[in-house]
Amino acid sequence: MFVHEFQLRVRYGETDQMGYCYYGNYPAFYEQARSDAFRKECCSYAELERQGYMMPVLSMHIDYKKPAHYDDLITIRVTVKKRPSVKMEFFYETFNEQGELLNTGSTTLCFVNKATGRPCQVPPPFQPIIEKYFGNE
Repeated sequence: MFVHEFQLRVRYGETDQMGYCYYGNYPAFYEQARSDAFRKECCSYAELERQGYMMPVLSMHIDYKKPAHYDDLITIRVTVKKRPSVKMEFFYETFNEQGELLNTGSTTLCFVNKATGRPCQVPPPFQPIIEKYFGNE
């Protein structure tokens, strides 16, 4: 299992009239956390594209529990629970500084060969990270 934590501070422009972090920001926050995990573990998403692969989002789901507020430092925990193949599923938990769970979510992405536009197995840049966290599952 792979787990990565990413922190960010909610900016004023990311809040709504109620003073809450606007719910529509969380997909972008999830993407930031996922991209940070890629960069720290194997390569940037830009490098993955330069090597001929893309990862479009196939589905996304979010359950909101509590709001974040302006200037809150939030932590997004990204987890990959099962070995990826053509698809890779990410699970997210967002916490405030007090450790309270704000929301949970998931995204499913697909590896795609950029030249053909067709789904493909885990590309070479991801092989070492898959082996590191999932071995021969």
